[in-house]
Amino acid sequence: MKKELIAHRDPKSPVSEVFRTLRTNIQFMNTNNKLKTLLVTSTLPGEGKSWVTANLAVTFAQAGKKVVLVDADMRKGRQYTIFEVSPRPGLSNYLSGFDSSTGDEISEDLADYIQETQVPNLYIIPAGNIPPNPSELLISTKMVSLLDKLKKLCDIVIVDGTPCELVTDSIILSRIVDSTVIVTAHKQTKKDDLQKIVTNIQNVGGKIAGIVLNKIPVSAKKYEQSYYYGSTSISSSRPRNTRPSPNGRPTNRPISVQSKREDMKRRVRPENPQLNRMQQERTQRINDNEKPKALQNKIKIDNSEKVSVEKTTDILNQINAYLDEEKKNLNK
Repeated sequence: MKKELIAHRDPKSPVSEVFRTLRTNIQFMNTNNKLKTLLVTSTLPGEGKSWVTANLAVTFAQAGKKVVLVDADMRKGRQYTIFEVSPRPGLSNYLSGFDSSTGDEISEDLADYIQETQVPNLYIIPAGNIPPNPSELLISTKMVSLLDKLKKLCDIVIVDGTPCELVTDSIILSRIVDSTVIVTAHKQTKKDDLQKIVTNIQNVGGKIAGIVLNKIPVSAKKYEQSYYYGSTSISSSRPRNTRPSPNGRPTNRPISVQSKREDMKRRVRPENPQLNRMQQERTQRINDNEKPKALQNKIKIDNSEKVSVEKTTDILNQINAYLDEEKKNLNK
């Protein structure tokens, strides 16, 4: 299996997730279950049409759909190299009825042309021999009959067409399929060419499901920081919100706010035994000076209380003496 089938080789990669998103969008367009045949084309060669077609077919098969991939690029088909299957017999042999390499007539049984791939639920019909008249073969009634038979055998038929700017094969196929997807390349596909292809497909009565923008540059750093769960790389740095255990290994115990502040204090002001001892001595001297003052204030309060009691006693004695003197005067 070639590395081009990234959806099968690495199904948890971000690229595979993009193909699953494309599959989901196509399925949402299939509200009435009428989308049974899908054509994938492009404007010019080299835009990644066959690669997108192959990985899209894999994602449909991974969803449990029975898929038949038809390589309709009978001029330069390469799906057999991607899936590593036999190039013959293929589509051109079925439509023409004979093998051009040997000149012998071959079977008309459709089962003899469908090959099984390494991907479960995915089958392929390669392009076959290069015929002299591929456009005439695609417009024949036998091609329409082939698609009708494949619709009954599987859930979806994905057709890999030719670039529309060079030949009209895909324009012809867009009339007999349910919908068409156009693959473009970043900073490679010209807007005028794309608009021309869209117009040509619509003029023949074809329906366009959407346009795929391929070959968008992505930096390696952004690729590694992908949100997707499929990344299996292990970071060498210590996990956030963890603190080391006594044996040097990180633990999953979260760091509290107070412990964070203590760690920050240690970093800003490292511990110094001599400085701590001087600070303790200074605190002790302050306490020793404050104790006599507190004792003196207490003594003053006690003396004032004692003086006030003596004065009160003296006044009472004077009052008693005065009363005794008055009693003596009254008795005379």
